[in-house]
Amino acid sequence: MPYIGCHLSSTKGNYEMVKTAKKIGADTFAFFTRNPRGSKAKPIDPIDCEKAMAAMREWNFGPLVAHGSYTMNLCTKDAEARAFAAAVLKEDLERMASLPGQYYNFHPGSHVGQGMDTGIAQIADALKAALEPGYPVTVLLETMAGKGSEVGGKFEELRAIIDAVGSDSVGVCLDTCHVYDGGYDIVGDLDGVLAEFDRVIGLDRLKALHINDSKNPFASHKDRHECIGQGSLGLAFFEKLMTHPLLADKPMILETPNELPGYQAEIALLRSKI
Repeated sequence: MPYIGCHLSSTKGNYEMVKTAKKIGADTFAFFTRNPRGSKAKPIDPIDCEKAMAAMREWNFGPLVAHGSYTMNLCTKDAEARAFAAAVLKEDLERMASLPGQYYNFHPGSHVGQGMDTGIAQIADALKAALEPGYPVTVLLETMAGKGSEVGGKFEELRAIIDAVGSDSVGVCLDTCHVYDGGYDIVGDLDGVLAEFDRVIGLDRLKALHINDSKNPFASHKDRHECIGQGSLGLAFFEKLMTHPLLADKPMILETPNELPGYQAEIALLRSKI
C-alpha cells in the first residue's frame, strides 16, 4: 500500500507537520527546506526533529519528501548564481541529516541556452560536491515537463546525471503531471512508461511520486497542476496508480491546487481506491 500525503507548512516545525499529517489522514508529507522562492532557512531544532521522528515511527509513516527551493538552479549560465545554488544544495543536505532516512527532492534546473550536456554536467558536479559518503538522505531528481530549457524532461537526461554522479544516494521522484505533459503516456500505457523508466533508469531508483492531475493535454510541455480527477489524467488513472504493484511501497505526495481541507478530501478519495 502506498504512503499518501501532501505539502505542509514547516512554520511550526517538524513535529507539528507530523501531527497535521496524521490529522488529515496522511502517512507521509512534503515540506520546503527553506522559502520556496528564496534562500532563507529556519534554524534546526534537534529536539523537534527527534519528536517528529518518534511520532513517525509510532504512526507507521513512510519516508518524507523534502523539496528544494524552486529558485535553486544548478545549471544556470550565471556562474555566481550557480555557485550560490550549489551552496544552498549542500546546506540543505546537511540540514536533512537531522531527519535521517528521508528524501530530498529538487527540480534539476534549466540550462538557459548552454545546452543539455552542459546543464547535465553542472548539475552532476554540484551533486558530487554536496553528497558525502554514507549520507543519511537520498537525493531525488524530479521528472520535468520539458518546458523551455528544463533538464529532466526525458528519462535519459536523469540517467545521465545519475551516471555522472555515480552514487547510490541519487534517485528519482516521478511527477504524474510533468511526465504526462512531457510526452510519456501514463494514462494510456502506465505499464509501458514504467517499463521504459526501468529500461533507462531502473525502477530501483524510483523512490517517490508527486501525484497531480494536469490542466493541459498530453505532451503539452506546460506543467500546470490540477486537482485529482479534474484534469486530463482523470480519476480512472489515479485508481490504477494507487493499486499498481510496482508502486505499492512508494510515498505519493499531492501537489494539487488545494488547502488542507482539499488535501484531506483527496487523500480520503485516493485511499478509497486502494
